Amino acid sequence: MFWLTFVPIYIVYHSMRLYPESAAVQLEFDKVKSLLMAHCATEYAKTKAETLRIHTKKEFIELDLMQTNEYKQISLLQQYFPNDFSQNLSKDIKLLGIPGALLGGEQWMPIRRLTENTASIFRWFDNERRLAFPGLSKVIEGTYFEKKIIENIDEILDENGTVKDNASEDLQKIRMNLFRRRNELRRMFDKVISKLAKAGYTADIDESFSNGRRVVAVFSEHKRQVKGILHGESDSRKTAFIEPEETIELNNEVFNLEHEETREIHRILRVLTAKMSVYAPLLSNYLAVAGDYDFIRGKAKLALDMNGQFPNLVDKAHIHLIDAYHPLLFLYHKASGKKTIPVTITLDDKSRILVISGPNAGGKTVTMKTIGLNQLMLQSGLLVPVSAMSTMGIFKQLFIHIGDTQSIEFELSTYSSHLTHMKYFIEIANGRTMFFIDELGSGSDPSLGGAFAEVIMEELCKRHSFGVVTTHYLNLKVMANHTPGILNAAMQFDEINLQPLYKLVIGKPGSSYTFAIAERIGLSPKLISRARDLVEEDHFKLDKLLNRTEQDLQHLDKEKKQLNRLMKENEKLKKEMEQVLEKEKHQQQVELLKHQNKVAEDRIAYLKDMERKLKQIVLDWKKSENKNEVVKSLQNLLFKQKETIVVNKLAKKVDLKYKELHLSITVGSLVKSKKNYQVGLVKEIRGKRAIVQIGLLPMNVDLADLIVVEKIEEVSK
Repeated sequence: MFWLTFVPIYIVYHSMRLYPESAAVQLEFDKVKSLLMAHCATEYAKTKAETLRIHTKKEFIELDLMQTNEYKQISLLQQYFPNDFSQNLSKDIKLLGIPGALLGGEQWMPIRRLTENTASIFRWFDNERRLAFPGLSKVIEGTYFEKKIIENIDEILDENGTVKDNASEDLQKIRMNLFRRRNELRRMFDKVISKLAKAGYTADIDESFSNGRRVVAVFSEHKRQVKGILHGESDSRKTAFIEPEETIELNNEVFNLEHEETREIHRILRVLTAKMSVYAPLLSNYLAVAGDYDFIRGKAKLALDMNGQFPNLVDKAHIHLIDAYHPLLFLYHKASGKKTIPVTITLDDKSRILVISGPNAGGKTVTMKTIGLNQLMLQSGLLVPVSAMSTMGIFKQLFIHIGDTQSIEFELSTYSSHLTHMKYFIEIANGRTMFFIDELGSGSDPSLGGAFAEVIMEELCKRHSFGVVTTHYLNLKVMANHTPGILNAAMQFDEINLQPLYKLVIGKPGSSYTFAIAERIGLSPKLISRARDLVEEDHFKLDKLLNRTEQDLQHLDKEKKQLNRLMKENEKLKKEMEQVLEKEKHQQQVELLKHQNKVAEDRIAYLKDMERKLKQIVLDWKKSENKNEVVKSLQNLLFKQKETIVVNKLAKKVDLKYKELHLSITVGSLVKSKKNYQVGLVKEIRGKRAIVQIGLLPMNVDLADLIVVEKIEEVSK
């Protein structure tokens, strides 16, 4: 057993500065916190979720992300993590630390379960798991398990929270006396009831209790016939409750013993409370551990809902999002079965500010909120719905200006309010600031507002701030094209169907599709023509050029996707063909091995047969008197084998020179003997036999043993 001395450590948490105060609400961070709270079971975890801190220190963020990711992996692997305690014991534990306090038996049972929960967690973290889940194991790093807590409780209380008989000698004696007196009282009472029942005095309910004393229920008209103490009557006045005279003394004894028992129980529990008060800080740690793991589990569940990932984390201002989703939009579309379009964006030292243009309702504001909300979630230790290959930095300030924020109280106009916010942005922004401005310069004369918008954006760029700006101003699109550190982007739009595609294209400005939308909805051509005349020719041409360029890019994008699809199909077919060829090659190897095995098996079988026959000849030689017969058998065995070898060699030689023909045998046919592979000319046919000239000798051969052949002409080299 070892003891740890707990010294309070004061940690200075560095939180992100938000402007305005409603910035988190504008980015809908409060909705994410509500979803997280719904996944938490303990009050401790719910409070942490409600007051979720947005950190700016990498070590805090990284630890939170690591812990959440580790618990997510445990959930995906369907492993069990033993943190099942969710009861709020903060008041009971606080009471435990107060001198002279008393905790009842029912209050000790949750404390015991909390300690058991902690013991299960310590057992779960064996050496292997501590290495596999370093983030989760860090939660219990500053505490230890004390088995004396459970031992002390079990010494006094049973599993129901009742004080045990042997908790003290006095309690044991009291309960023994109480047991005996209650038995006596029960026997005496049964006799009284039996007697009164025979007399017909008892009501439907034979007995009851009044103020802890046993009484008999009799009809009211007979109450004067029963000696004892009247404790009361029923509401209908038909039944009277009387304590029989015979049981009064026993009831008094039982009543007194019960009071003694209660006093002794209180004394024992007070002693237990005083003894356990030393563990109050440790139990507070146990409660915090259970709450921390519940909070981490809640974050992991939220990550599983929205496919949250652990991206690369760098301690600088940097944004490299690959397939980033708006968390709330992703959940909404997931529930309704719709597809969410992800955003891929990079903001670094070379390109810090992104100017997004395009038609209204095309997704510009959603894109901004996707970047901002994911950043707030990441710096709060929540896994974010982006590709795990993404890289996200750490920002110390987040400024946002979305929509009309005019102030009635200060009588500020929309544009005055806009400039007030921009003034704060310019004065406070630095290299670790992330800002979002929706419709920069709006609310004023387009030419004057556009000029101010340029100045504001230049100043923010000089301060090396990172941000996203949405606009319809042409001068800002032109500025983004030639100003280092500022980058154009556009939201794609389907001009034919008049539908936004919600896809961000980096590197080019977008058209507002003003005239195209007017034409598609059927506005009068004369009105459209008059409007065009009022617009500067260069402005109109540029917007039209942007329009055509975007449509061409969309067409190229479709062709690129089609080409990629065909390349993938080609690659798939190539792999399938390689698999087929590999399978065929493997099959050939298998067949060759089978053939080789068959030849080997035949050879082994032949040798075994020869061995058996030779052994038999040896036995015959020993037993037989006629040795000549045995010698003949040996000659037949050996020389026939040699003959077979000779025939096989001859067969190969003949097959190289002659080709078999499936023709009828006639006089003059060139034939081959099937038995000995000799070749000759048919001179005469006699029934089923033929005279064949083989070399110089004519031979009489069975026709069934002959086959017509033809000499193969040698090819001259």
